[in-house]
Amino acid sequence: MTVRGVLLLLTGLLPALLAAAEHPDLVAALRGFRSEVPPDWSYVQTTSDGQRSLEERHDATRPDFARWTLLRKDGRAPTPAELAEYRDARSRRSRGGTAPRLAEQIDPTAATVMAEANERTTYRCRLRPAEAGDRTADFLHATVVVHRPSRTIEAITLENEASFKPALGIHIKKLRTRLTFSLPAGERPSLPHSVETSIRGDAYWFKRLDADLQITFSAYQPYPRTPAP
Repeated sequence: MTVRGVLLLLTGLLPALLAAAEHPDLVAALRGFRSEVPPDWSYVQTTSDGQRSLEERHDATRPDFARWTLLRKDGRAPTPAELAEYRDARSRRSRGGTAPRLAEQIDPTAATVMAEANERTTYRCRLRPAEAGDRTADFLHATVVVHRPSRTIEAITLENEASFKPALGIHIKKLRTRLTFSLPAGERPSLPHSVETSIRGDAYWFKRLDADLQITFSAYQPYPRTPAP
């Protein structure tokens, strides 16, 4: 490689190297971060929009299309018809569903330390586009809370600073999503705890896009264990 080639290579690597040197806890936490529940864990997922709710159980010991069970709907036991509808909908869902690669979107090269307390550092980071043509990332920033001793991400908050139009006819005034995670303990990894999303906006000047959604995860159990009958 020529001297010019080496200089070009170093120029390209320099921002990442500086970020790793300046914020090693953040870089390490992002490297080990996963936003979804590991496939070998069973858990209960509760979803609510303030009016309707679903309580579901994911059983990692069951086959792909039989892992989800509806426990409660709108705070009550589901009817036989609702159970049948739920099983039919779940059986037709794709196995592959991919979670957002949030760790790849969070850019540590220009991170700013906002606070340090109780073994935690809070960073403000910009976002990279999720895919080609993604315009939303340009209008959002991420606030990331890192637990320094374990180099684990405890919380990520995504929000906009000003109103924006991610697509034709769509006007977002306020968007905020907060994800929280447990700390690792022994052989138990960091696991999702909750997701809270709030959106305020409108579409084509007459349809409101206001929505609030909360998802909580509980009753975690590791695989393997005795399969349910």
